Amino acid sequence: MYLIAPSILSADFARLGEEVLNVVDSGADWIHFDVMDNHYVPNMTVGPIVCQAIRPITQAVIDVHLMVKPVDRLIGDFAKAGANLVSFHPEASEHIDRSLSLIRENGCQAGLVFNPATPLHYMDYVMDKLDLVLLMGVNPGFGGQRFIPSTAGKLYEARERVEKHERETGHRVRVEIDGGVKVDNIAAIALAGADTFVAGSAIFEAGKDGDPHRYDSVIAAMRAELARV
Repeated sequence: MYLIAPSILSADFARLGEEVLNVVDSGADWIHFDVMDNHYVPNMTVGPIVCQAIRPITQAVIDVHLMVKPVDRLIGDFAKAGANLVSFHPEASEHIDRSLSLIRENGCQAGLVFNPATPLHYMDYVMDKLDLVLLMGVNPGFGGQRFIPSTAGKLYEARERVEKHERETGHRVRVEIDGGVKVDNIAAIALAGADTFVAGSAIFEAGKDGDPHRYDSVIAAMRAELARV
């Protein structure tokens, strides 16, 4: 049920391919791409060319989180580069339904992302086109931030919405959390309603000494905490 998705935002970009292989070998389920444009958020990160470079070396799901505005042009580019799932922020799209349809037309699963101050009602009108809702546990733009406690209540509300939709339609929507996820809080975040966990610094900082086996211990510790939920 639970999936762990290390964010390459915290990886060593000088050896990115090796970093991806190491976390996948250590038990990661997905690889999370935080895509920033220095416009929607105050930072700039990676584009489709990086996704294209990573795609041949792993079969893991590539989970692309677009923190860009506008979003539609990059949807097709990331799909062609090998993304499996593409998510975006409702504030960054001129037409949310159309952007979600574009993701699906390009052969990817679709997600909608909610900042700490973004209300959840956007999902209510497009639930049939969603495969995932992603809640930010921090304000987007930079890794290594602390989890915002009020996100737990919002996760609970999101879980209620997607479970109601599943009961009515049979369509399952995952609830992902990104920002501030660590070994010592992942169980509480799962109890609040998350089933997919993006972790950047909590995982990649463990291997900064050059020992990739430290990724094993962090991911195993996260799974042990989740097993208690």
